[in-house]
Amino acid sequence: MGILEKISEIEKEIARTQKNKATEYHLGLLKAKLAKYRAQLLEPSKSASSKGEGFDVMKSGDARVALIGFPSVGKSTFLSLMTSTASEAASYEFTTLTCIPGVIEYKGANIQLLDLPGIIEGAAQGKGRGRQVIAVARTADVVIMMLDATKGEVQRSLLEKELESVGIRLNKHKPNIYFKPKKGGGISFNSTVTLTQCSEKLVQLILHEYKIFNAEVLFREDCSPDEFIDVIVGNRVYMPCLCGMKLNLDYLLEMLWEYLALTCIYTKKRGQRPDFTDAIILRKGASVEHVCHRIHRSLASQFKYALVWGTSTKYSPQRVGLTHTMEHEDVIQIVKK
Repeated sequence: MGILEKISEIEKEIARTQKNKATEYHLGLLKAKLAKYRAQLLEPSKSASSKGEGFDVMKSGDARVALIGFPSVGKSTFLSLMTSTASEAASYEFTTLTCIPGVIEYKGANIQLLDLPGIIEGAAQGKGRGRQVIAVARTADVVIMMLDATKGEVQRSLLEKELESVGIRLNKHKPNIYFKPKKGGGISFNSTVTLTQCSEKLVQLILHEYKIFNAEVLFREDCSPDEFIDVIVGNRVYMPCLCGMKLNLDYLLEMLWEYLALTCIYTKKRGQRPDFTDAIILRKGASVEHVCHRIHRSLASQFKYALVWGTSTKYSPQRVGLTHTMEHEDVIQIVKK
């Protein structure tokens, strides 16, 4: 029996098994086996032809956004509208056969936008060019899900199911579970909250399914067996997703900026005005040290102090150290030793 057949059998058994206290251990083991087989599906194929022309797109710019959707929902048209890249659009399905990159220039940032071929149902099992499309989507910082207005909820549900099955978690945070395999000592289990979905026995059964017999496990929130399996597997991608938004493009860009959590930082040389023509783009929460590394890798070691103007300071300019957290549109002047 092949991997796809095994996955299908487990999915059918999960569907027909009633969820109650008596079946929770059985369901937990089934989900652990399902996650293992799905992980095997995602392993790269040895055949050179499986890569697919145009899928290995070099990551560039300050952030990467992937356009995900079923065929003929307007992804190519959207790429042409938002960037200077022309992606072929037509009224028939599967016009785009490779991954086409474009660049959105917004607030001083270069955001790479990828027009991916349309996903079809069963993409996670490799139908169409599903595996290649999903592999590229996993490298994105944000997913824009494009839906047909007449089939929005149905398409959204199907897309979420496909992405969920290959370890892409949309608009979810990483489970707050401490997990560390050990060389001996058995399984140490603790929790700082009351658990309603997982028990110590279920955790042990799931770990044994993965041939893990020695580990430290600490639940810091009430997580489900699926979330615990995600922590064990360790290759899950958590990313924000914009979908089903009936909004104009200007507002979409604002929302995209917010979801990407980018920050513009401007630099200033001593005795000169700030350079507002060339911003340094960093992630929200970046420190002065991150700014130093972006300017030059050796600058942090020569750092004495910095003067910062902007919303991150109590007064302007304020003298700060390497750990000071920068905010959007702050101006910084770095003084070396």
